[in-house]
Amino acid sequence: MTDSTKPADPSAWHPDTIAVRAATQRSQFGEHSEALFLTSSFTYENAAQAAARFKGEEAGPVYSRFTNPTVAMFEQRLAAMERMEAGVATATGMSAILACAMALCAQGDHIVSSRSLFGSTYNLFAQLMARFGVSTTFVGQNDLDAWRAAVTPRTKFLYVETPSNPLLEVADVAALAEIARSVGAELIVDNCFCTPALQRPAEFGASIVLHSATKFLEGQGRVLAGAILARKQLIEEKFIPYMRTAGPALSAFNAWLLLKSMETLSARMEKQSRNAQLLAERLAAHPGVKVVNYPGLPTHPQHQLAMRMQNGSGGALLSFEVTGGRDHAWRVIDAVKVCSITGNLGDTRTTITHPATTTHARLTQEARDAAGICEGLVRLSVGLEYVEDLWADVSQAL
Repeated sequence: MTDSTKPADPSAWHPDTIAVRAATQRSQFGEHSEALFLTSSFTYENAAQAAARFKGEEAGPVYSRFTNPTVAMFEQRLAAMERMEAGVATATGMSAILACAMALCAQGDHIVSSRSLFGSTYNLFAQLMARFGVSTTFVGQNDLDAWRAAVTPRTKFLYVETPSNPLLEVADVAALAEIARSVGAELIVDNCFCTPALQRPAEFGASIVLHSATKFLEGQGRVLAGAILARKQLIEEKFIPYMRTAGPALSAFNAWLLLKSMETLSARMEKQSRNAQLLAERLAAHPGVKVVNYPGLPTHPQHQLAMRMQNGSGGALLSFEVTGGRDHAWRVIDAVKVCSITGNLGDTRTTITHPATTTHARLTQEARDAAGICEGLVRLSVGLEYVEDLWADVSQAL
């Protein structure tokens, strides 16, 4: 492959331009769209070149488990959008989180995490990593004193989703980055809800940014994918060896779909966030709703912080608590006619779910209570539909 015929420095571009133009590598055919390399392996001119590639002495693809040109374009483009030096792509968001834990931790090491997590992430830290002798301390997302008290010399990373799933708590990334640096730990920020179209955690001090690219990055509910973005040295020394050995690889086809989806990311996030803002405002005034969790509302506890970090946007995800507990929440969900009842989010189609019995069902009741996930809570991932149709659907369900 050869570089684009018009080389430029993406660091000078706006993220919207990066999403369309960055990291486009063209073959000898000069294709305008990104090429899709559906191959498991690559050929070499001779045995010596093969040996040099396998040793890492010569640049170039070796095997698609860890070096595929289409996947590399996705990694480089997303890294540029996040203002990071490099990245690796994985098969799913959960495999990206596991890669962070396995690549950075050894037996006896320690993790500090917000307790406001996606259910599978919580269980990965609390159960799976505990089997390998890695302990985790869970703290309140916005209790900075608890974060400071929890870190130890064996703490390898701090982990936070911001906004969180499903209560949309916003973390002070700059403050957490300072705490992480105090003990030589990494700060990992899951940015899959805002995406770099709204928020770039590295600008606030995060050393690793993580994505479930399945969500808003892909945006159309078609494929699974994950990504880790960090400084080049960390990617090369920790994450690429893990990817090469453990093999949680992203397929070239999925990477190609992601590259095309990212071109419309900013436009999608802008409209979906506008729709979510209007729905949140109307839900907050509805007599059947006890509370609305949405960073774009002035009543949100971290509203001002969210506006600074999220480019003045509340994002496209919200949750609300209805009166009457689980029975009422289920009746609302069952009554929708436009929204899709599914646990996935980040789609162009609006989705609705009951977190306590779906995405967070595998947590203990104690863990759900600590995270504030009550039986009356409903999560709404707002899509691209005409907003008045969405409001008519949700309001009649209520």
